[in-house]
Amino acid sequence: MPHIAWYEDFDPSDADDLGGKNASLITMTAAGLPVPPGFAVTAAAYRKVFADSGIQTALDGLMEHVDVTSPASVAATGSAARDLVLGLDLPSWLCDSLTESYAQLSERCDISDVPVAVRSSATCEDQPDASFAGEHDTYLWVRGADQVAAHMLRCWSSLFTDRAISYRRHMGYADRGAAMSVGIQKMVLPRAAGVAFTLNPSNGDRSQVAIDASWGFGEAVVSGSVTPDNFLVDKVMNAITRRTISPKVTEHRLGDDDRVVEAEVEPARRDAPCLTDDEIRCVAALARRAERHYRCPQDIEWALDAHLPEGDNVLLLQARPETVWSRKVRSTGTASLDTFASITRTLLGPQAGARAAG
Repeated sequence: MPHIAWYEDFDPSDADDLGGKNASLITMTAAGLPVPPGFAVTAAAYRKVFADSGIQTALDGLMEHVDVTSPASVAATGSAARDLVLGLDLPSWLCDSLTESYAQLSERCDISDVPVAVRSSATCEDQPDASFAGEHDTYLWVRGADQVAAHMLRCWSSLFTDRAISYRRHMGYADRGAAMSVGIQKMVLPRAAGVAFTLNPSNGDRSQVAIDASWGFGEAVVSGSVTPDNFLVDKVMNAITRRTISPKVTEHRLGDDDRVVEAEVEPARRDAPCLTDDEIRCVAALARRAERHYRCPQDIEWALDAHLPEGDNVLLLQARPETVWSRKVRSTGTASLDTFASITRTLLGPQAGARAAG
């Protein structure tokens, strides 16, 4: 099996070895969606390193005896497992491949030691019945091949956080079959970022796109450390039907020494919308493109790149199946009713898009 897979080199046979996140990024790149460039270290590399080093047997033994009903047992098992992974000496064949691939990415981006996001992509994540969103680690603004390798190990070890162990057991996924691919992707310097759903998460209405947005990196939205601005966009009429502007007190921004830090938002921006109407519609259009490609409701992560011109600056960072309303049985005709109701609401309230929600 190959140990490195570039995002632009789409091979459907590699999907099971890439994990949900990397498989999605590669298929989105192949579909022409605006995805930052990068490559994946495959789960085959993870399995080979763990088998050759002998720690897979030790990990299997730890997982076999964990009691997920006991927080103390999960914590002790997770700590021991992570120590094993972080203590690994990476073999030269993987270090050489990683160094060479990172150098190629830097050359393609015309940036020496290009800053990258190092992103976990477990083979069990982003399934229709379990998203694993937030269970595994991502590291931002990593520079240099040595640091990329070190953070890849951290991503591998995040397969054994307390939350990940408990969630796998709760969802019925076997520990023995889990493996971790890792994405190495050019960083975006976002003016604003967030998530979007191609349905209304409050009621499952598929005629709408719901957008959560805040200043800076999207981690503030995903982690819940800020109350984001919220927008609803009608899919048919492309009208902004609801907007809620929240006081955004903190943001994640690039600080000194290429570190992403949480910082206070200056007063002038706190109560200002972080997206223009055109940008709201661009994010909604991007979410709809992802939904059309995957043919099911999507939960996407997006960012506005501060270094790209307006109109080309909305980038897709991740897309995964929406897992709450998509599990519910939809009665016959619901989709057409949603669409009809959406058109009716928009036509009856043409100024709805210009009003601020209370």
